[in-house]
Amino acid sequence: MPTDRRNALTPEALTMMDVIARTGSFAAAARELGKVPSALTYSVRQLEDALDVLLFDRSSRQARLTAAGTELLTEGRRLLAEMDAVANRVHRVSTGWETELTIACDAVISRRTVLELCEAFYALRPDGLPEGSGPGTRLRIRTEVMSGTLEALLLGQADLAIGLPGETPSHPGIETRPLGDVPFVYVCSPHHPLAKIDRPLTDEDLMQVRGIAVADSAQRLTPLTVNLLPGQDVLTVSSMQAKHEALAMGLGAGFMPEPAVRGCVAGGRLLIRPTQRPTRVASIGYGWRSAAVPQPRRAAQGLGLQWWLMQLDSPTTREALLERASLHGG
Repeated sequence: MPTDRRNALTPEALTMMDVIARTGSFAAAARELGKVPSALTYSVRQLEDALDVLLFDRSSRQARLTAAGTELLTEGRRLLAEMDAVANRVHRVSTGWETELTIACDAVISRRTVLELCEAFYALRPDGLPEGSGPGTRLRIRTEVMSGTLEALLLGQADLAIGLPGETPSHPGIETRPLGDVPFVYVCSPHHPLAKIDRPLTDEDLMQVRGIAVADSAQRLTPLTVNLLPGQDVLTVSSMQAKHEALAMGLGAGFMPEPAVRGCVAGGRLLIRPTQRPTRVASIGYGWRSAAVPQPRRAAQGLGLQWWLMQLDSPTTREALLERASLHGG
């Protein structure tokens, strides 16, 4: 019986239900479908027999759906839409556009710029695809921290990684390019004890206060620890945004990418404190999985990835990804 029911739910049967409900009568639906009313009535009865339910109220002169018919219409429309979507995605894959593209972005990367790139990607009008459909590639944006960005790329969890540590060693099947440099500054809230010290801070000064750190998101690679002193009290949080809030609340102090705190420093929520340590400038890169190395269930480099790499080739885009990484209003 389950097989008979499944066989009865064909695209033609679901389309028939949709047309009857939309036109409001069997006669109007028959005209639209190019059938005689008796043939349409027979098809509906066959569907009802297969499902063992009544789909239409026979006491009404109109094509009034029963509760079961309403449910079939709702789910049928959803299934038809999914069938169309699958067919479109299959067609897009045949033209070189990926079904899905996953991009891992380090926490120092501008979220606003990444989303603007997503907007531009969705607005594409590829040749050979339906007008207004866009590439149809599903984008997945994941946020990682330090080694986690590289790990996502190495494990095949991401097709493109933006924000790789500049000292990333070479790996088979991975191509990398420089993105730019990000200066880091030591910050604290205006009411933090370090705000009262009117001179460059020593390591001894830093040891006396709690450091705020973002946990490296790597699960398999060795996590990185940067700018923390041995034995220092540390509050570890899971995101750059959480670190920013902890700093503003005065829960501790720590180094942050200068673009990320520029807005809060200008607004007086955070203070930049000079230290005796040399100014840290982090070299940032990006990388992708090379098309030269076959991957399970993945085709060669698709048109979607090629588009993103073309954007990253622009100095203006690279600068925006680093310089617009403010945690104060985006």
